[in-house]
Amino acid sequence: MRTDLHKHLLCAAGLTPLAALSGGCADTSDTRPNILFVIADDQSWPYASAYGCKTVSTPGFDYVSGHGALFNNAYVTSPGSSPSRASILTGLYPWQIEEAGTHASSFPARYTCYPDVFREAGYHVGYTGKGWGPGDWAASGREHNPAGPEYNECRLDPPYSGISKIDYAANFRKFLAERPEGAPFCFWLGTHEPHRPYENASWVKAGHALDEAEVPGFLPDADPVRGDILDYAVEIEWFDRHLGSCLEELERRGELDRTIVIVTADNGMSFPHAKANCYDAGLHVPLAVCWGERIRPRQVVESPVSLVDVFPTLLEASGVTYGADSVLVGESLLPLLEGRAAEYGSEAVYAGRERHSCSRYNNQGYPMRSIRSGNYLLVRNFHPERWPAGDPQALDKKGRPAAMHGAYYDIDAAPSKTYLINNRENPQVKSYFDAAVARRPEFELYNLKSDARCLHNVADDPHYSDIFERLRSRLQMRLAETGDPRVGVDPEIWESYPRLEGKMRTFPAPKE
Repeated sequence: MRTDLHKHLLCAAGLTPLAALSGGCADTSDTRPNILFVIADDQSWPYASAYGCKTVSTPGFDYVSGHGALFNNAYVTSPGSSPSRASILTGLYPWQIEEAGTHASSFPARYTCYPDVFREAGYHVGYTGKGWGPGDWAASGREHNPAGPEYNECRLDPPYSGISKIDYAANFRKFLAERPEGAPFCFWLGTHEPHRPYENASWVKAGHALDEAEVPGFLPDADPVRGDILDYAVEIEWFDRHLGSCLEELERRGELDRTIVIVTADNGMSFPHAKANCYDAGLHVPLAVCWGERIRPRQVVESPVSLVDVFPTLLEASGVTYGADSVLVGESLLPLLEGRAAEYGSEAVYAGRERHSCSRYNNQGYPMRSIRSGNYLLVRNFHPERWPAGDPQALDKKGRPAAMHGAYYDIDAAPSKTYLINNRENPQVKSYFDAAVARRPEFELYNLKSDARCLHNVADDPHYSDIFERLRSRLQMRLAETGDPRVGVDPEIWESYPRLEGKMRTFPAPKE
């Protein structure tokens, strides 16, 4: 076993050596690369130690970035799990894939996913943990999850109550053991961590201290928030532990260097003003890629990239052809990874969301679209009359109004959310509360260089008028050329897509 991998993973993360498997190394007669795509659930940039973050220790992620490339500006196409994952799988924007572009609906079978393309090309394909979801893929007539055939049989007893019982690393080993001789593999490893709920104060058991928590600028620096961030960190470290075990297994088999490993997340952290918002904390995710000697080690890539680029990257890396009628909207990241940056043409990344959870009257969504270019982020809110985090008040089971400020269901239940609501009248907290839940104007513009937390909207500032108009025009053009119904003839079609998974709630009718 390679000494640096052994020290980096086993010592830093406290891993124990893997049990030996029967059989030798796989036949490597097929020279196409293996593919290991590893995706966390709700992890924002910069919560990985490779970025200098002291809140978490992520030796697995750090190993991948150290032996390949670390991306400082990677963005998802949606700040919610289901549409973001569907976009990665199809190589299309969420607004191009109908029901799959909203949350917890279906996934029309006419949209081809990259695991199926690789399966047809002779790859051994599968996934463990969370593939595409939430939603009902079977409702569309699909035979299996869009991420591939399921490998979730192996289970464990988790150390904390918020952690899944799925043994991701063991399922990966089972998948490899079933691989046909000589076949390359394409595997999706999707953990349920660090998705909520967390075990409260798990950070105490894990040996963290409150002063280790790095509180982002869009949240107040208070002990309940710090504890919440440390519980989040505990789950990131669990995700990373399984990543490390999988890297170890590949090294033991002599296949790590012929495997392209991509490690990232589906959207931002599950905190107010982050997940479910087209702000940086909702869209900006960690990304590291390695591929043996094919990618120069210890690279840092500053170019803004989108995870819609994953599909075309894998096609170029493998030489697999894609003959579907749909044209992928992303482009391969290999030019950035191989010293050919001038061949990567994108200078902007785009994102959007529709319905997230059932959080408003009549199950309405909160449609947003965004463009990030250079140091600027422009967000368009198509229904600014609606509440961005969901209606503040729900109806109880008897149809009576429940407590005011007891809803905002697009923000997951969390100590941080509770702290903002309970302290909303505190002058030191009010601005954070308002930023998370108050109504927003149609357009928001943020200078990320001076305001990475996205709290100071400069859309109406004359100093930024040229930048605003340039980005507004570029966003409109991109949405139109990619067929977004929001700027087309049927902008409200999104409200007709059924919610097939998750709670359904009722809310008071909006006042005229």
